[in-house]
Amino acid sequence: MPDISSLDIKYIPGVGPQRAILLNKELNIFSWEDLLTYYPYKYIDRSRTYKINEITGNMPYIQLRGFITHFETTGEGRARRLTARFSDGTGEIELVWFKGIKYIAEKYKLRTEYTVFGKPTVFNSRLNIAHPEIDPAEAIDKTPGLQPYYNTTEKMKTHSLNSKVMQKIMQNLWNGIPLPLPETLPAWIIARAHVIYRNEALRNIHFPLSPDLLRKAQFRLKFEELFYLQLNILRFTKLQQHKLGGFRFDTIGENFNRFYRECLPFELTNAQKRVLREIRADVGSGKQMNRLLQGDVGSGKTLVALMSMLMAVDNGFQACLMAPTEILASQHFETISELVKPLGLRVDLLTGSTKKKEREIIHDGLLTGATHITIGTHALIEDTVGFSNLGLVVIDEQHRFGVAQRAKLWKKNSRPPHILVMTATPIPRTLAMTVYGDLDVSVIDELPPGRKPIQTMHQYDNRRGALYAAIRKQIEQGRQIYIVYPLIQESEKSDLKNLEEGFEHIQEVFPEYKVCMVHGKMKPAEKDAEMQKFASGQAHIMVATTVIEVGVNVPNASVMIIENAERFGLSQLHQLRGRVGRGADQSYCILMTSHKLSEDTRKRLDIMVQTNDGFEISEADLQLRGPGDMEGTQQSGIAFDLKIANIAKDGQILQLARNIASEVLEKDPNLSDNEHHILNIQLQKIFKKKYNWSLIS
Repeated sequence: MPDISSLDIKYIPGVGPQRAILLNKELNIFSWEDLLTYYPYKYIDRSRTYKINEITGNMPYIQLRGFITHFETTGEGRARRLTARFSDGTGEIELVWFKGIKYIAEKYKLRTEYTVFGKPTVFNSRLNIAHPEIDPAEAIDKTPGLQPYYNTTEKMKTHSLNSKVMQKIMQNLWNGIPLPLPETLPAWIIARAHVIYRNEALRNIHFPLSPDLLRKAQFRLKFEELFYLQLNILRFTKLQQHKLGGFRFDTIGENFNRFYRECLPFELTNAQKRVLREIRADVGSGKQMNRLLQGDVGSGKTLVALMSMLMAVDNGFQACLMAPTEILASQHFETISELVKPLGLRVDLLTGSTKKKEREIIHDGLLTGATHITIGTHALIEDTVGFSNLGLVVIDEQHRFGVAQRAKLWKKNSRPPHILVMTATPIPRTLAMTVYGDLDVSVIDELPPGRKPIQTMHQYDNRRGALYAAIRKQIEQGRQIYIVYPLIQESEKSDLKNLEEGFEHIQEVFPEYKVCMVHGKMKPAEKDAEMQKFASGQAHIMVATTVIEVGVNVPNASVMIIENAERFGLSQLHQLRGRVGRGADQSYCILMTSHKLSEDTRKRLDIMVQTNDGFEISEADLQLRGPGDMEGTQQSGIAFDLKIANIAKDGQILQLARNIASEVLEKDPNLSDNEHHILNIQLQKIFKKKYNWSLIS
């Protein structure tokens, strides 16, 4: 039987060399198998034919059967249009075309019976369908009830390769394929997952015989896609644990115990204690720790990271913490240096701004082992930086680093150090299972005692007077204010202008108060100076872009105003909100917008007003935006090129796929059993083009 993955699509009737080149370039479809796994994005039920007197203007797509009784062309140039009157004896509807007028007028004849399909609307009190699909009436008898629709590009459409043509090509492909197609799952997994066979699934995904068979086909194909994704992740996790091993931290020593007894700034929450126990178990196991630490803004992740680094120091190892910005690295350095001062440990800060002479001293301390803890930015991964005995690496806001960048730190040792990656952007469970499926996940889901929930409000631009009065009241009480503008791409000149105009406006409104400004175009020294003004309390109001999203810690700031809040994603709004509420005082987040908002935007803003729970927000963000848009997925090392499954919507199927993948590897870790030979073949086929980053997540 020929392998359909090696058969060229140009030999399929209806394709040919020219269309093959178009499909290659536009959809990355080269082989028969590529085409067969190009699934419809929707289905429309064409089993029912309506009467014209049943139609209203707010119905979805409908099908009619009748005659064209009259053609009329009106307008000139771009306003030119062709209108046909279409009747079935119960009433009349207009069919309207704005393009291809000459072709349509010549193709369709009066008093010939046709089937018309499209979406009815009302214009000037008359029903019409714009650019309908028209077929000979007898074609309806050959059309299946559920008709598939395929995504096509603009270039394909201009070359007459629309969804309808794709459907015909798919039928020709199916007619020419040697059946039955080989199965891609072992029989016991098919039975265990209660899925239909691949042959039946592929037939019914393209040519569904009933809604029930379509659902079964979708379930089978989604399950298979997610199963192989999870099997690949879990297989390499087991390989990693088996091959690499890890440094064993046998003791909880003097530094950790003294810090716990004498230096803790506040009592640890139960969540922090639980996470520390999980980390302790990892580093004492003899296997390399690879753990993701999730926690909302202000939940105390840095303290957990520091206490983990003290475990490394107590066992004769060095530890380092890498942050995405100099501001954040400097804040970590100041916080950690102050906290461990009574312990007499050497803590160094290494960033791009570190002077040459100071850099040489730090490099020497790292190589000799005199430095216990190093805080830094990308400067830590430079080739010139070496360590004496690096035992633990902490990555803060890990989605800001590319996978290859993070990997450079692992290679500073002959044996990879323990890895703790932290994020204040809560990751939905389904996404965590996929993007970070090879990491163990810890969650800090409590805030330290004394923190009050931030009150979030959505206000329109016309309420500025009341807003400014509230700001003045907060400043009079000794509080500070953030005002954030959406300079999302630093190259957006109009946004930069808005920010600068906003800065001038705020200075005019509050002449008695000091206002500072920060944005990404500023030089690091300028930026740090402005940040310092705000952090020290010299400035009362900070006007900024999203550069303050990560790592600015000013407990006295109590109000966050986000201008044009409609331009931000949910996770980013939540991150910005987390810059306030870091002290004991009541804090507020004001989302400012105009009245013109889309339905999706209103949903986003409503969610922000209703909850402070970062995990609830991240789940909603995933539902609204989809996995490809979630922050960090492009840096994760796992491509979201799923053909039919949807991480946001198929959580239950994903969990089933992961459970069965775990069962497979428990029984047969090397996939060496005869019944699992098919799994090895499929894994090789699916992931042969993808670099596997699982070992260095």
